[in-house]
Amino acid sequence: MADTEPIDIEEPLWRQRAVSRSLNAARSRAEQRVQRFLDAAFELIDEKGTTEFTIQEVIDRSKQSLRGFYQYFDGKDELLLALFEETMRESVEDLRIVIDGETEPLARLRAFVVRLHEWCDPAEPRKRGTHNRRPIAEFSVQLSVTHPDRIRAAMGPQTQMLRDLIDDAVTAGAITTSDTRRATTLILQTVQYSWFGNRLVTNPKNRVTAEATWEFCLHGLAG
Repeated sequence: MADTEPIDIEEPLWRQRAVSRSLNAARSRAEQRVQRFLDAAFELIDEKGTTEFTIQEVIDRSKQSLRGFYQYFDGKDELLLALFEETMRESVEDLRIVIDGETEPLARLRAFVVRLHEWCDPAEPRKRGTHNRRPIAEFSVQLSVTHPDRIRAAMGPQTQMLRDLIDDAVTAGAITTSDTRRATTLILQTVQYSWFGNRLVTNPKNRVTAEATWEFCLHGLAG
């Protein structure tokens, strides 16, 4: 008896559509539940001014269950990482809007540095963003030790955006640097951690401003 090839019967379209709708509905419900946990945690941070809240407080505020929480998060650190990622996403969207308002490469680079400084400014926790991000920024230092890959990935789009701006400014002849990757790192470190230095300055008049930070990044020490 001759061998025969198995017949490849394609899955009916109605079944594909039904499965797709079921998966999409489940995904939508999961996203809504996760968002309720995030919203509850953001509200607690806004009220307390710190990340010192409990998982039970988040559960009570979100009106969901402990079991539901652990379906999506391994623990509080995982939740805080999600809050940090949400904050970074919001900052990238805002940075994109402000740099798209400029056309010249140097002006676009300046807009990025100034706006990023405003996001990091400890004196104005609500200057940018919809929530008090200072506690999350401060806790992210600890998270960078325990979860460096997640923090690095969350900051990736912001880092790439700055590097592209530096590349464009170099191409236009507006600035000169032999290593755009290194320049990107130095600018980010200078701006992002300005909040730490400014927290140590008691007189607000002596705090480093966004414009002063930009001028230093643009000209350096020029030794």
